[in-house]
Amino acid sequence: MRQIWITRHGTPDVLVVREAPDPSPAAGEVRVRVHASGVNFADVMARIGMYPDAPPPPMVVGYEASGVIDAVGDGVDASRVGQRVLTVVRFGGYSDTVCVSSEMAIELPESMSFEEGAALPVVYFTAHHMLVYLGNVKRGDTVLIHAAAGGVGLAALQLCKHAGAVTIGTASASKHAYLKSAGLDHAIDYHTQEFSAEVRRITGGRGVDIALDAQGGASLKKSFRVLAPTGRLFAFGAASLSPDGKRDVFSLLKGVLQMPLIDLFPFNLMNDNRGIFGVNMGHLWGESKMLLGQLHQLLALYREGAIKPVIDSTYAFDDAPAAHQRIHDRKNVGKVLLIP
Repeated sequence: MRQIWITRHGTPDVLVVREAPDPSPAAGEVRVRVHASGVNFADVMARIGMYPDAPPPPMVVGYEASGVIDAVGDGVDASRVGQRVLTVVRFGGYSDTVCVSSEMAIELPESMSFEEGAALPVVYFTAHHMLVYLGNVKRGDTVLIHAAAGGVGLAALQLCKHAGAVTIGTASASKHAYLKSAGLDHAIDYHTQEFSAEVRRITGGRGVDIALDAQGGASLKKSFRVLAPTGRLFAFGAASLSPDGKRDVFSLLKGVLQMPLIDLFPFNLMNDNRGIFGVNMGHLWGESKMLLGQLHQLLALYREGAIKPVIDSTYAFDDAPAAHQRIHDRKNVGKVLLIP
């Protein structure tokens, strides 16, 4: 099989394709010949050495893939061979062949492409977990979505539209037209506008019911301060801690110091009737019942036409550095994929 290895921490050129023996499925597992693998910002952070959950290099990252089952282990129904599936993995997704627990290989709807299958699990699970499972988003809520044109951002926008919520999104001006066409109600250019002031203007000073923030640092503090009474802030990343895509201790310390530590003092939370949640999909790996339940809910929404993964671009395995560079440069609108 072919895999994309992070040979050492560094720039995208540390990504190298290597050959390895094909794995064999253990008892209870299936083997999937991968047709598409998803690229996530966590993979970029792992590459530069700022994702503590990642194994040390050399390593193969990747959380999600889609493909066709070509072999099964003991105890698995042999009729599953030939089935089109999507799956989530605990690293190793940048491979053209993966072995996974049979229950984590979920059959694709007939109308879903392999590209859509690889684009769905991580970003939609993250958005659904924040908005629906924890956030109880409902009609009439106002939701602030940072990086609205990214994978999680667009997934969140679709889920908000389905729920009937009003959406405010931050993105560069070049992406506003697309976001408006996708249903975003209010767009903020984070390059030229102070988002917290714009949120207060748009909401008449009330603030938002839910804020989704993957930036961290000063952005997290501002997001917390524009919450309305009973507002919920979801922190699911820290992109601002590495603004130039490099491992930088100064940027890391600066970002941590800008976090809303004083605002989160328990008495302040109680008096303001606001809260903050942290979300890290990788740390929910052991909650398979919850994970599978949410993925099946998402597939039901896909079948209804309520959600549809947005594919920004696809790259051959040999072009993996360009895929990482596109995400680092914030050029993507939707999901970036790797095709074996």
